[in-house]
Amino acid sequence: MSTIETTSQLSPAPTESTHGFRRDVGIVGLMFVSLGSIIGSGWLFGALYAAQQAGPAALISWGLGAVFMLALALIHAELGGAYPVSGGTARFPHYSHGSVVGYTIGWLWWVGAATVAPIEVEAALQYFTHYVSWLTKTSGGETVLTGQGYAIAVLLMAVFTVVNMLGVRWLAKSNTPITSWKLAIPVLALITLMATRFHGANFHAAGGFMPFGFHGVFSAMATGGVIFAYQGFEQAVQLGSESANPRRNIPVAVIGAMILGVVIYVLLQIAFIGALDPANLSHGWSKLAFNGLVGPFAGLATAVGLSWLAILLYVDAAISPGGTGLLYTATSARVAYGVSHEGWWPRMFSRLSARGIPLVSTVLSFLIGIVIFLPFPGWQSLVKLITAASSLSYGFAAVAAASLRLQDPGRDRPFRLPGMWVLAPFGFVVANLVVYWSGWPTVWRVEVALAIGFAVFAGYRMFGDRGRMPRLDLRPALWLPPYLVGILLISYFGRYSGRNSIPFWWDIALVAVFSVAIFALALVVRLPDDKAQRYIENLDPMFEDELEPGADAPLSREA
Repeated sequence: MSTIETTSQLSPAPTESTHGFRRDVGIVGLMFVSLGSIIGSGWLFGALYAAQQAGPAALISWGLGAVFMLALALIHAELGGAYPVSGGTARFPHYSHGSVVGYTIGWLWWVGAATVAPIEVEAALQYFTHYVSWLTKTSGGETVLTGQGYAIAVLLMAVFTVVNMLGVRWLAKSNTPITSWKLAIPVLALITLMATRFHGANFHAAGGFMPFGFHGVFSAMATGGVIFAYQGFEQAVQLGSESANPRRNIPVAVIGAMILGVVIYVLLQIAFIGALDPANLSHGWSKLAFNGLVGPFAGLATAVGLSWLAILLYVDAAISPGGTGLLYTATSARVAYGVSHEGWWPRMFSRLSARGIPLVSTVLSFLIGIVIFLPFPGWQSLVKLITAASSLSYGFAAVAAASLRLQDPGRDRPFRLPGMWVLAPFGFVVANLVVYWSGWPTVWRVEVALAIGFAVFAGYRMFGDRGRMPRLDLRPALWLPPYLVGILLISYFGRYSGRNSIPFWWDIALVAVFSVAIFALALVVRLPDDKAQRYIENLDPMFEDELEPGADAPLSREA
């Protein structure tokens, strides 16, 4: 079981380009990167789908989701502040557990990130069906793109790509006003709806506050868009090496964006339930229906006579998802850069342009995005996949955070997470619960995506540039096979579209116990401290505070 032996065996810095990432993003811009990713299409549809699956108890879904995601956000805040590198989420586990685990998380996170821009485009086009009917159609009870809608979707993806190619300064400048708008419109909508029509009786109508029990609460978190809506806090981590003061800015941006997102989403759910006409609930929450269902909040605004608000919401349906899609086009490219930089993809994916942009990785994100539209032509069909894939990657980050505390104890951590030894295993448990609640059909698809990633891994290993590949770190990856097989089996026999063989609550206990056991195993087999340090020493030295904002920084240090 070979591991790295000398620093020279690590993936070298990309020498083809003399350009580095530019440190153009300040603390407000970085926070808005995360907040702009959190406030996307999730606010347009999350309240509706969560209510359909959980009824008024969707509020519990949002509350539990907030606790879960805040724990994971705090873990990322420590990692991002201590190791501010581009594509960090995909690289932290590499530093703690070596190349095989590093590649696995890199592929997984890239799959999740590369599919977000398409889902945001789908959300925008679904809302605009109200005015342009030929953009979408109903197929199998789900709203999906038509052929013409697909063409418009590809055009929008191309716009995201061009803006990203102009450089991170253009991205930050365009994102700040977009996010300001995205923040203002939901706040305006929830205040106006609450003031105009609020039926308190809706919170215990059509079966009571919790018509589907905790099963519905948990399902709404994973498949109703709750966890999906909260995702995005880690975007500040992915762009951290392009911040003027990453050690300070990353933790503030991650935590601040997450707290704002939680407050807004909970209030939106309250406003949505209260604004419903009681007649809309005549057939129960699962069959909740009203005019304008393809654009829930705009439909409610029209129903209560707020036509001006409906117009604003239809405009926001272009701006809000568009802004998030713009950001994820950038961050998915950074993850591809990180995977290439570590030596697992061809060198061309880590080449930077004169503007400090990984051009080939950005184009790759565009191409994957337009392909994703084909098997997943609707918003709902993609939510489950993205939620499960991203949650798995969050779990890897929790393992890395605890491991690096042991392997790199002397590292300056501007934000040092209190209670790491409680919150890290808790974060791993909740990440796996979200995957389980996503349902068997989603879990097996995610694992198929991982299998494809391993096939790509094997192909490049056989035919790629062996001179820049790190050695296989097999022992630190011993926890991966039982982990992935175990999650698959629990899901198959579980109660969420599985065989329903495990009693309710016992299934949750099983996931928790299994997760703690895997977490402990991962800590035991982590890289030895000296070998982990060799990976860490090959970090991009972007956390040297003497570099002025806007100055080009070198990509990595040679040993």
